[in-house]
Parts: sequence; C-alpha cells; structure tokens
Amino acid sequence: PVPTITWMKVNGYIPSKARLRKSQAVLEIPNVQLDDAGIYECRAENSRGKNSFRGQLQVYTYPHWVEKLNDTQLDSGSPLRWECKATGKPRPTYRWLKNGVPLSSQSRVEMVNGVLMIHNVNQSDAGMYQCLAENKYGAIYASAELKILASAPTFALNQLKKTIIVTKDQEVVIECKPQGSPKPTISWKKGDRAVRENKRIAILPDGSLRILNASKSDEGKYVCRGENVFGSAEIIASLSVKEPTRIELTPKRTELTVGESIVLNCKAIHDASLDVTFYWTLKGQPIDFEEEGGHFESIRAQASSADLMIRNILLMHAGRYGCRVQTTADSVSDEAELLVRGPPGPPGIVIVEEITESTATLSWSPAADNHSPISSYNLQARSPFSLGWQTVKTVPEIITGDMESAMAVDLNPWVEYEFRVVATNPIGTGDPSTPSRMIRTNEAVPKTAPTNVSGRSGRRHELVIAWEPVSEEFQNGEGFGYIVAFRPNGTRGWKEKMVTSSEASKFIYRDESVPPLTPFEVKVGVYNNKGDGPFSQIVVICSAEGEPSAAPTDVKATSVSVSEILVAWKHIKESLGRPQGFEVGYWKDMEQEDAAETVKTRGNESFVILTGLEGNTLYHFTVRAYNGAGYGPPSSEVSATTKKSPPSQAPSNLRWEQQGSQVSLGWEPVIPLANESEVVGYKVFYRQEGHSNSQVIETQKLQAVVPLPDAGVYIIEVRAYSEGGDGTASSQIRVPSYSGGKITSAQSTLHTLSTSSSSVTLLLALMIPSASW
Repeated sequence: PVPTITWMKVNGYIPSKARLRKSQAVLEIPNVQLDDAGIYECRAENSRGKNSFRGQLQVYTYPHWVEKLNDTQLDSGSPLRWECKATGKPRPTYRWLKNGVPLSSQSRVEMVNGVLMIHNVNQSDAGMYQCLAENKYGAIYASAELKILASAPTFALNQLKKTIIVTKDQEVVIECKPQGSPKPTISWKKGDRAVRENKRIAILPDGSLRILNASKSDEGKYVCRGENVFGSAEIIASLSVKEPTRIELTPKRTELTVGESIVLNCKAIHDASLDVTFYWTLKGQPIDFEEEGGHFESIRAQASSADLMIRNILLMHAGRYGCRVQTTADSVSDEAELLVRGPPGPPGIVIVEEITESTATLSWSPAADNHSPISSYNLQARSPFSLGWQTVKTVPEIITGDMESAMAVDLNPWVEYEFRVVATNPIGTGDPSTPSRMIRTNEAVPKTAPTNVSGRSGRRHELVIAWEPVSEEFQNGEGFGYIVAFRPNGTRGWKEKMVTSSEASKFIYRDESVPPLTPFEVKVGVYNNKGDGPFSQIVVICSAEGEPSAAPTDVKATSVSVSEILVAWKHIKESLGRPQGFEVGYWKDMEQEDAAETVKTRGNESFVILTGLEGNTLYHFTVRAYNGAGYGPPSSEVSATTKKSPPSQAPSNLRWEQQGSQVSLGWEPVIPLANESEVVGYKVFYRQEGHSNSQVIETQKLQAVVPLPDAGVYIIEVRAYSEGGDGTASSQIRVPSYSGGKITSAQSTLHTLSTSSSSVTLLLALMIPSASW
C-alpha cells in the first residue's frame, strides 16, 4: 500500500515556515536562516513495514555586524578600548586598519578577537580606524574616528572671581571646575599658604573645597589652581562670614471671628551690611496679594520688619502663616497659627432612616463647628408644591448641637420630599447639607374636602355642580377622585355619583323630570385607594333655567354711514331662560347665511352699531338671545344698505382774500361720481400752525368767511360732505394773520390755488393801507 510520510528535525522543531509538497514527499524551507541548520529525518510507513532516511542541512552566511564602532574623543593619556563584533558562518576573523593602512600590535597597541586597546593615547594615535570582519563568503567594514583632546586648563568667566557670603556655622562649598585635557590636578591656597585638609576642611573629588561650621577665622581669599602638562589656571573666591539672621513673628497663635482683622509682625535681626527681603506664605503657598480680593496687604514700615494685614478674615484664611527672611547670606523663617471662628460648615449626608404617611426619621453626620460649638440644627424640606426650602416641625422640637438624628412630622401623605440640615452656632448659621435622596411618604385616606362648591349655568333639565379641585399635594394617594352627592331640597336620601378624574372641577346631572330652577342640597367628597375622605359643607344650588325661548322682536336696521349700520331690537321678559346678552349675525346679500359674521352684546342692551362694513352694500341681519345654557331662536331677517362712499373729488380752484382778522374763501363745486353719495354741503377746517385741533365751519354755499382771531399763521382746507361722510380734502393754504390791512395776490384780485399741490407758498404779498380802499 501507499506509505504515510512524516518529517522531523532531530534535536529540534521543523520551522513553522516550512511547507510539504508532493504528498508530503518534499520538505521545502523558504528563506533559510542559520537556525534552520540541523539533521532532518523522513519516515515512510504502511501496513507492511516502515523505513527512514536522515539528511543534514548546513547553512553558511556572510558576516553581519552585531556591534559597530562609534566616534570617540579622549583626553591625552587616557586608555582606548574599541570592540567590533560580527556573526557569520564560518565564524568571521578580524583585522584593523588606521587611515587605510593595516594596524600591527605594538607596545601600547593590542588586537585580540575584534578588540582594539591602546594605552596612554597621544596625538599620534588620532585618525580614522577601520575594523574588517571576513569569512570565505565575504567581508564587511566598520569605521570610527579617534580624536585626542589636549589643552591647558581654563575656567568659565563667571568662575574667575567671586564673593561668597555665609553665616556662622554654615557649610561652605567653593567650586573649582577647570576645563582641560588631560584632566587638570587641583590645588587650593588661602592667601599664600596651601589649604590643609582636616575634619572641617576637605577637597572633594570634583575639586571643590568644602568648609563645615564656618567661622570668622575662615574669612579670606581662596585660590584654586588647575594644572596639566599644557599649562595652569587659577580662580579667586572671597569668603565673608556673618552673624546668622534671626526672626521674630508675632503673635504666634490667635483666635479670630469671621469678619475681624489682624496684623502679623515679622521682625528680622541681621547683620547691618546685609539687605533683607520678606516673603509671606499661607499653608506653605505664597500669598498672591493681587488675587486675594483685598483681604491681604503687605506693609513694609521699616527696613528690618514687615507687617501682614488681614482684613475681614474668612474661614478659608485660617491656617499656618509663614514669614521668610532672605539675605544674601542666609534664609530663615517662622510660622504663626490663626484659628478662625465662624458659622458651622454643612452637615454630612442626610439619610432617610424610616418613612410613614406623615413622618420621616432622618440622620446625618455632624457639621464642622469652625471653633465655635454647634448649638442647634434646623431641618428643612422641599417638595414639588413648596416655594423652595421650608423649615419643618420636628420631634424633638429643638434639635441640639450634639444630636445626629430627628423626626420630621406633619408631612403630607403621598408627596415626594427632599430633606437637608442646617447647623447654627453662636457665630451664625452655616451652609446647608447636600439634599437627601427624594422619598415619597406613604399613602393615607384623604383629609381635605373640596372648597367653593357652587352651581353653574347649564341647559334645561341639568344640574351643574362645580368645585375647586383638591391640589395633588393633599390627595394623599393614588386613585384619587370625587364623590358628588345631591338631593332635592327637603328630601332625605342622597344620590351619589363618582368622578374618577383627580383634575375634575365640574359634574353635570341631567334629568328630564327636573323642572328649571329646582333647589338642590349638594356636597362633594373625596376618596383614593386607601378609602373615603370628608365631604364639603352642604350648599343649596338650583338646576339650570334653560336657554332663552323667545326671539327678539321689532328688529330694525338703519344705515348710519358708508361703513356703519345700526341694528336695534326689543325682547320680551321671560321667567325662565333669561338672556345674558344678544348675538347679531350679518352677511352680504350675495353670501349665504352660514357665512355670517357675529357680534355679541352683554346685559340688556337693545342695539349695536356694526362697523367696518363695505360701502353701498346690502346686508342682512338676525338677532338672537343667549345665556349659559345656549342660544334662543333667531329673529326674523331684516336688511339695510350702507351709504354710498363720500365724494372722492376735492374742492378745486380754492380762492382767498384776507382783510384784517378774517379771510374770505371761495371754491368750485364738487360733482360726485355715480357710485358716490350726493354733496350735502362743505366743511372748512382751520387751525393755527403748531396746533393739532382744527375748528370747523359748515356751509351749503361755495364760499365762507373764516375768522383769524390770533396773530400767527393759519392752515386752512375744505372738504365736501355727504351722508356717506366727509370727502377728500383740498390743498392746504397758509394764511398769516394781520390787522389793519388787506392781502391779495399780485397777479389778480383773488388768489387761486391748484388742487394738484398739497400746500401753497405765497411768492409775493403786498401790504395795502385800508384807507386806499
């Protein structure tokens, strides 16, 4: 049979990238790497037996860098160690070159397995070095530059000469860090004598000079000298030792009440040759005098002291205040503590422990007393029906400062409440706690009856009962509704009806056997899922009287003007169905009655003037009475036509002549159009310039005399009038009022005005003495 073929790698695993082809008879390894080398075994097996074959895979590679060289700078005399490392198969060998020339081992130069070592480098060793790694398949190069540093010692400019000021018993470190190659050796002198090291004085490994517990004897000039084979350099440092600065901050501990003020005094005792600077802190942080709302002010009255003024102190200003005095030699600081008494902080989280229909047991964690013992707590509640937070009654009635729980009482059932607690101490009342979670009190039977039970207008045979709905705040539970009870006056049994809507405010009882205005005793009660509540007080109301039964009589319509018609009527007094008012319906002749517009009157009015009508138009009218029960029957229809429109033409060729304190006017007649009403007469309107009210002269003639009693300019215009109203105004004329003379036109005896202009200006006027007339 055909054998089954399997592959394995002796002492290893076949690479995952390997593929089997030709029924697993061929093992293919792509992109062969060094790790793939080894002995591979192929095994064939069937029911007749098995056989195997082994073969070795050897992998050779070019050299490949693992570690390269880097450019290096060394001080003259320092050792150099460079290593280059490469992989490859066969393992590569190494050779070194300098500036392209093979490098050989010498007394200072060693080369071992890719490592190059040069002892005590000097300028002759500087150059480009190459490391060559090679095997029989190839070679690779790595290059790096060696630079040899050689320079005399130098110091930075800011180190050449400096003055150091310290106070007694301080530690002093004078730095000495010259630059040079090779690294300079360091030596110290004080004046002309070498510094001797002891328990207090030591030269540190980096060349700096350290002096412990400085004293006056350590004052003087110190010289640091750096030296190497290429030269030397020096720096000079002057050391001054002063008396240590002391500080006095007063008062040390103070208790204040919110709103008070205090001054902290900080005094420095220091060496007279030193300048001092004062810094203030609160709780370790610098005080920002610009951003503290004017509470803090720094006052520097003397050179050696400073004051901190704190005005209108707040709780947040309590804490440790620090004063730091800084001199060129030292820095000292001191602290003072301020305790601020104020109203309590907010109590902790309010927890609702137990809830009933009218009580809630609450607990809370104590408020911070802010250095004044809490005297009492106040319990407040808020519901959707309250105006903000309200103080509630509690048990005990007074909650003392050592208590952490209380019971709120006289709550309304089935209402959602939030609670909070406010603490009070002798200083004042603090901020409230965070509100509790919202809770709802338990359900209970309603206790509040409806109010304002009364009757309302209705239709015939109806008893309309109305009341003021009970607020949701007092419904005390779900399933709230009303029980309406009523009975004819003088009877014993009550008839009850349920109204299931909590928002209902009216109930209508209809009975065809009930005569109008029958008195009933009525009461309205309440109920919810927990039971029935109380009824209201009994009131007596009457059944509806019914809508009006008689139509208005003697209806007349009279045209008043182009847009107005007067409609009048009479109404028979009824014992039942008394009207509250009347409704007048009107429509144009070419329209249907269904499209009629209406106007309502109230009370016993017996006429109405309809306005805003179209001119020269036939209208039809009906009138009917109404009350709360409905409308009565309409009257018989009457008609009237609005008057024609007034003349649209204005009086023309207006002429005027003035003599003394009056002016004579004349004009051409106005001829109305076919659809306009006839001219009845003319109206002359005149007023003084600057006045709004005009005076009117009516005339049936084509002239009029207008009096001008007062000095000034008069504005005059003329209109035709008819039964349809006033027509279009003529152009205005402006006439000055004079006495003792006559004014007329220079062009003719009478002055004529064109109707096309809206105003006229006299171009020329003559004053003529009256004696010449």
